[in-house]
Amino acid sequence: MHHEKSPRPDTIYADAESRSSDPDLPYNGHGGYVLDAARLSQGDATKLSPDGRTILIPQPCDDPNDPLNWSQFRKNLILALVCACTFLPDYGSVTGAVTLIPQAKEYGITPDEVNHSQSGNQFMVGAGGVIAVMFSAYFGRLPVLFWFMVIATATALGQAGSHGFDGFFVPRVLNGFFSGAAQGSGLMFIKDMFFLHEHARKINIWQASVILSPYLGPLLASFMVTRLSWRWPFWIYSIETGLCLVAVALLGEETYYNRHLSIEKQPHRQSRFFRLIGVEQWRSRHLRDGFAESMTRALRTIARPVVLLADFYYMCTFAWVVGINATLALFLTSLYGFGPRQTGFFFFAPIVAAILAEAIGHFLHDGLAQLYIRRHRGCLEPEARLSVIYFAIPFLITGLVVLGFALEHKWHYMITAVAWGMYVFGTMITSVGVSAYQLDAYPKESGEVGAWINFSRTAGGFIVAYFQVRWVGKTGAAVCFGTQAAICAAVVPIVVILQVWGERLRMWEARAYGQTLVKRTEA
Repeated sequence: MHHEKSPRPDTIYADAESRSSDPDLPYNGHGGYVLDAARLSQGDATKLSPDGRTILIPQPCDDPNDPLNWSQFRKNLILALVCACTFLPDYGSVTGAVTLIPQAKEYGITPDEVNHSQSGNQFMVGAGGVIAVMFSAYFGRLPVLFWFMVIATATALGQAGSHGFDGFFVPRVLNGFFSGAAQGSGLMFIKDMFFLHEHARKINIWQASVILSPYLGPLLASFMVTRLSWRWPFWIYSIETGLCLVAVALLGEETYYNRHLSIEKQPHRQSRFFRLIGVEQWRSRHLRDGFAESMTRALRTIARPVVLLADFYYMCTFAWVVGINATLALFLTSLYGFGPRQTGFFFFAPIVAAILAEAIGHFLHDGLAQLYIRRHRGCLEPEARLSVIYFAIPFLITGLVVLGFALEHKWHYMITAVAWGMYVFGTMITSVGVSAYQLDAYPKESGEVGAWINFSRTAGGFIVAYFQVRWVGKTGAAVCFGTQAAICAAVVPIVVILQVWGERLRMWEARAYGQTLVKRTEA
């Protein structure tokens, strides 16, 4: 029996094969995307956006089951569901930063020892995202998200109702692993449902749930622990996880669709319940890449120079988020005399900053892309997505420098709040830029690049959490945060390298993997 397999993940397919060699529609000659519909000839059958101005990439099939053909309401509903699940892991992880002291008293150990559970939880969020993407490539998107959320709910309840530190530590770490599924696979869902020209705005929404969650967690927890047991923030987190599980069960849908198969050969969708638990996906597994291919694709992806460089830059700029969260509460208590409630209110600063970045980014990312398209004859190179990082860099560096001096010299707490907000604003803009770049550069590896972006973020935070408090105590806040700002500045050349040589590196990767980039559009 002959089975049609998914094409190799690096191949970029022509949306209209009859014109793939047309010199007037060159896919920019290399790895860019032709988006401007004005470049099409009269009578062209290429499908366009509703306003008729933008070429749809990828070209949807004439099949209502193709997620690209779903209604905007249905797409956005599933995106909202993914965002809700994405919100959970960091929310639950950083909630533990507020409960360290009462837990240490109950367990009879130091707060630093209790913090090991939080560090382990955070590292496992990234690892769980990578494994979830591997499984999703073979078993399907929906069942992996569902079963991971089942175990995430069970472990959330386990940590809230635990007795003794060991009883808390194990479900705490496991919860990070299984709750990280949506964080790791968010780009994959966006790629499945939305066209290329929609990616940046959808990523902006999804990343907002990532950036906001580590601040809303301690904000709410700080109010709870003033009057209630330290367990209550974890019970609330368990309830939220359970609600997301119910939402996945009731509203989730399988978004994977192999549009390189004819409609007649598409697996027939029968029972939504069987899709939820993975039975239908298992029956049609012969129409997808094999198990070994699905498991190793993530490893091949992180070996790519472009992915490594982009993720290293992201880790070096985002890691300090965790460092600030780990130390700022200590400064607020010692310098300003803040109690738990005042500390909780202080978390409004990064929350407002993230919301502002999301609102501005809604227009900024697409605006810069449209400017590039107008200047380059209707073409968009993936590297153009990185331009937004130059807008974010001053906020990253200035925010860290001012924050260090404000804490070192006991400046007014409002200056501290503004500096913290500036840094968070910069990380939000950077997160969307890096994610959109890698998704456009590797559309067939959307899950894998998204998982490694998430892993680089959590791994950086995991590392910094172990030495941040001692670093500040030894050198002072100004030197500590000033060094972090210097690191953010030192890795800026990576962005320049990717913009200047990123396309050549991707072409070299394609040759190294023995694959061909076909002009015009993707998968």
